[in-house]
Amino acid sequence: MKSQTLITKASGDQVVFDPDKLRHSLRRAGAGRERSDAIVRAISRDLQEGSTTKQIYRLAHKMLRKEAKFTAARYSLKQALLELGPSGFPFEQFVAKLLEAQGLRVQTGVLREGKCVTHEVDILAADSQRVLLAECKFHNRQSLVSDVKVPLYIHSRFNDLLAGYFNAPEWKSFTLESWIFTNTRFTDDAMAYGRCAGQHLISWDTPFDFGLRDWVDRTGLHPLTCLTTLTRREKNALLEHQIVLARDLVAQPELLSRLQLAPRRVQIVIEEARHLCFQTA
Repeated sequence: MKSQTLITKASGDQVVFDPDKLRHSLRRAGAGRERSDAIVRAISRDLQEGSTTKQIYRLAHKMLRKEAKFTAARYSLKQALLELGPSGFPFEQFVAKLLEAQGLRVQTGVLREGKCVTHEVDILAADSQRVLLAECKFHNRQSLVSDVKVPLYIHSRFNDLLAGYFNAPEWKSFTLESWIFTNTRFTDDAMAYGRCAGQHLISWDTPFDFGLRDWVDRTGLHPLTCLTTLTRREKNALLEHQIVLARDLVAQPELLSRLQLAPRRVQIVIEEARHLCFQTA
């Protein structure tokens, strides 16, 4: 590999391949130093000018699977979030679980009257001091992003709700917050508007140390779409029954009964889910 090999990102932009960035993502997934270095060397050796980040991910994921499926499962988190579709409702459920893990009481798909019109709020989360009105913007391709129209629109709805339902006296002691979650990223203009408007914009890796990737790392709440031992069809069948977390399969193995898997396969899936969620070796 040449020292300045250009690779193509999902956005179409070209950047210089950074082996340290790949190594960091492998180590973050739980791969050991030796294994991470070996994968980076192998990919660096065969990398071609114009290779895509998707191709690099697939090669690294394939190599990880040969050693430890649960490490490959952690490494696949970004792709797993893209598979929480196609409706995006499973992504809303997933975000709701992350918010519950913060100690918040959560409702999904609630209708509330604004001053002008009625709004459906994706997630309403609250504790004794604050109320979060959260909206989820799901994309099934990494190249798709949320632009400035998203926070503009949601800010307008938020203000209408503040002037309507949340203008009642019982809400005066609460701090009301507008949150937006996306599984890919926001454009720079969207982020700038969100900061100016006092919104909380959460994407795959922003804000620093507080993106979705960080929330999953801290909580261990991995989507079941991370699992390498389930087929795409089997994952979709579970998502259709509102089962979104790998951890739920560990706590309730009987959930897999709807897939009619052989007992040995059930054991393999549960073992991977346990390693994935609780990071045991």
